[in-house]
Parts: sequence; C-alpha cells; structure tokens
Amino acid sequence: MLQRMPVAEHFFLAADEGRTDQRFCTFHPAQGGTVQGAILYIHPFAEEMNKSRRMAALQARAFSQAGYAVLQIDLLGCGDSSGDFADATWDAWIEDVLQGCRWLQERIHASLWLWGLRAGCLLAVDAAAQLRTSCDFLFWAPTPAGKILLQQFMRLKAANEMLSGGAKGIVEGLRQDLAAGNRVDIAGYALSPDLATGLERAQLTPPNAAHRPARPSRLEWFDLSTRDDAGLSPVAGKTVAQWRDAGFAVDSRVIVGPSFWQTTEIEDAPALIQATTLALRTEQSLVTA
Repeated sequence: MLQRMPVAEHFFLAADEGRTDQRFCTFHPAQGGTVQGAILYIHPFAEEMNKSRRMAALQARAFSQAGYAVLQIDLLGCGDSSGDFADATWDAWIEDVLQGCRWLQERIHASLWLWGLRAGCLLAVDAAAQLRTSCDFLFWAPTPAGKILLQQFMRLKAANEMLSGGAKGIVEGLRQDLAAGNRVDIAGYALSPDLATGLERAQLTPPNAAHRPARPSRLEWFDLSTRDDAGLSPVAGKTVAQWRDAGFAVDSRVIVGPSFWQTTEIEDAPALIQATTLALRTEQSLVTA
C-alpha cells in the first residue's frame, strides 16, 4: 500500500505579542517515527525569493521525507505576509526569524537548523547571535558580506537605465538618496534606508554561541556552479576557515547546477537537493552512532 505524504500546513504566525501583523508560514511535518531535527528556512532577498520558491519547497519536502520538520516563513513585506517591502527593516526580519525559531522549538524537541539561501544566510547568523540555544547552519549560495548583495541589487537599477543611456551615476545616486533617509525604487521593490543599512552591515561571521552543545555546532555550506571542476572562491574559502577556527564542524562543497535564484526561467537543481538531504542524514547518523 502506498504511503501518503503528509500535507503541508499553511498558517499565519503573529509577528510579535500585541501586534496585528502576521507572517505566512508553511510547515512540513517530519515523516517516520523519530523526528531527526527541526529546520527553519530563511529565504533570500527581493525577487530572488520568488525565483527560489520551487527549490525551497522541493527541498523542504525532501527533508520531511527524511524525518525533519521544516518551517518556511515569509518575512515582513515578502510573499504572503502582511506589510509592504518598503516597511521591512533588517531588525524586523531578524525578529521574524527568531519568532519562527520559537514556534519550532515549542513544538519540536530536536536539534535546530537554520537553513538560509543567499541573504537568508546572513539573517541566520544575526538571528543565531540572539538565540538562547545553540543551532546548526545550512547555507545555500552564501555571500560573505551583505554589502555585496546590496551592490548587486542596486546594479539592477543601473542595468535598466542602461537601455536608455542613463546608467551613469545611478548607483551613487541611490546611495545618496538612502543616506538622506529616502526610500528608493529598484526593480519594483521600495528599499528603505533601514533595510539597506542592515543588509550592508551584515557579515557571515560565526556567532559566539552562549551555550555550546557536547558536539561542535555544524555548518553545511553549498555553492553552485555550472562547471564540474569548480571549487570555493577565495573569499568563501577564507570564510569557511573562520568558521572552523571558531570551533564549528564545517563541510563545504560546490554542486553542479544553475543559479536558480536569478535565472530567467524557474529552474531546478536536483543534485543540490540530493546532496543537501544526504549531508543532514549523514550528520544525524554520526551524532547517533
């Protein structure tokens, strides 16, 4: 008899006590008798979130089948959550992540993983610094500094203006507007100065956990490339070394697949899903051995 896969639960989570705004969430329950872990997915920035929805859902289902409980949360002003993107701040997004962690920890008594994609990795690190418990990290295509992501985002405006010959000075003009306290419109997104400042300051440095578990906290780091002989970039390699020096057990690798968060058409990276699921399964077997 075929076993039916549990249906994902969709609901709205109150952003904070006493506030009316809510965050849209999708919960994938763990299959099997024993829950192997609880995973919070933290999505990337702006349009990258929409491009990545399919891959995030496919991986969440794979984790569910492997015995992990997964919570996906749309941050303030993103997806189906309340608020506009213009209302978002970096601190508000960090609080959303913490709220998602609390929701999971109240219901799932298992090790906590923060799974970030692109800017979501930076949010995971900043949120973990405020957690009262330790956690493990899963990074997809992490960027060592938010400043790089902000620069790439602002260049979208310049690319659009280039078609009309007016790209010169666009990025500098955006920076001046933000510094003056004004929101700027980029690719259909109204970016607030607070969000831009928070993203620009974010660094992928290992958090100093107040409570270390008996085993080292883990970091599973996955980059993507269309080349089968690609390795980590020098900057990524330096960042990985920093996490190892901080006492984390780090496993990093480059998987062959498309940069699905920025491709014109929605694309899948099945090799990434397979490798990611196997990495957590392997990690769990080592812990329980």
